[in-house]
Amino acid sequence: MNCELAQERIVTAAYGELPDEQAHELERHLAGCAACQKEREQALALKTLMGAYPTLEPSPNLVARARLRLEEALDALPPKRWYERWGQAIVNNFARLQSAPVAALLLLVVGTGAGCLGEYEYAQSRAAHVAATQTAVAPKPQPTATPLPELANVANVSGIARQPNSEIVDVTYNQLIPRQIEGSLDDPRIRQLLMLATENATSARVRDDSVDLLAAECRAGHSCQPSGIRDALLVALRYDKSAAVREKALEGLEPYVAEDVRVRDAVLEALLNDSDARVRSAAISLLAPVEADSSVRQVLYSVSNSDDNPQIRNVSRQVLSQVPEIQ
Repeated sequence: MNCELAQERIVTAAYGELPDEQAHELERHLAGCAACQKEREQALALKTLMGAYPTLEPSPNLVARARLRLEEALDALPPKRWYERWGQAIVNNFARLQSAPVAALLLLVVGTGAGCLGEYEYAQSRAAHVAATQTAVAPKPQPTATPLPELANVANVSGIARQPNSEIVDVTYNQLIPRQIEGSLDDPRIRQLLMLATENATSARVRDDSVDLLAAECRAGHSCQPSGIRDALLVALRYDKSAAVREKALEGLEPYVAEDVRVRDAVLEALLNDSDARVRSAAISLLAPVEADSSVRQVLYSVSNSDDNPQIRNVSRQVLSQVPEIQ
C-alpha cells in the first residue's frame, strides 16, 4: 500500500467504516510509515474536536450564494464549437457501432453531422436574439443618488478605500455598471459590501482590504456579532487562498476565541491544517489563553509531538508547559 491510498483510508478507518481486510492492510502500512501515523493522529484529533459539538447546518443565504457562484462559474466555461461537438458525436457513435455494417455507419455519420450543423445554426440565431433582447431591456444609468445596494444584484466588489483619519470608506461595486458608495464603517450598506468583498475570487487585494477593515471592527468591539462580520471572518480563515488574508482574519477573531466555540474550532482547524507557518503560529498564540480546554490541549499535544515544523512543535510545547496537570 502506498501513502496516498493509506491517507485516503485513514479517515474512513477513523469513523469505523473501513472493511477488516483493508483495516489490517492499513495497520501494516502505518507500522512502518511515520508520515501516515502523523496523518492518523491528526485525523483522530480532528474527529474528537468535531464530535464535541453539534453539527451546524449552513444558512439558506450561504447555500443560495454558493449555488449562484457555481452557476456563474459554469456559465463562464467556454462553449464547445460546433465541429468539436460533431467530432465527439462521431467518436461516441463509432464506439457504439463497431460491429454495424459500413453503410449504416456512414448513414449515421452523415446524420450526426447534419444534426450538429443544424444545432449550431439554431444556437447562433438564438444567441443573437437573446443579445438583442437584453440590449433592448438593459436599464439606463440613473443620475440620482446611489441607492441601498441589493446584494442579489451586486456582481462583485472591485475596490475599497478608507479615507485618511476618518471612519468613511469608499466601496466600488459592480452591477450592470461599476458604482460607488460612500459611508461610515457603521453603515449597514458598507458592512454588507465589505462582507461580500471577502468572497471576491478575482482580486486578492479586495479581499485583503475588506478582511482588514472587518478585523479592525471586531478588535475594536464594534458590533461584531456571531452572525455577520464574524461569520465572514470565519469563512476567510477557513477557505481564503491568501495566507495574508487568513492571518488578518485570525487577528479579527482573537477577542472571541474564549467565548465563541465556533471561533475556537476554526482556530484549531487552522493550527492543524493551514499550509502557512505564520498562520499556524498565530493560531497557537490565540489558543494560549484557553489551553485548559480539553480539545485545545489534545490538538496542541498532537502538534507538539508530530508536526513537521520544529518551530510549531516548540511553541506548542511552551504553551502546554504552562498547564502542569497535562504533563
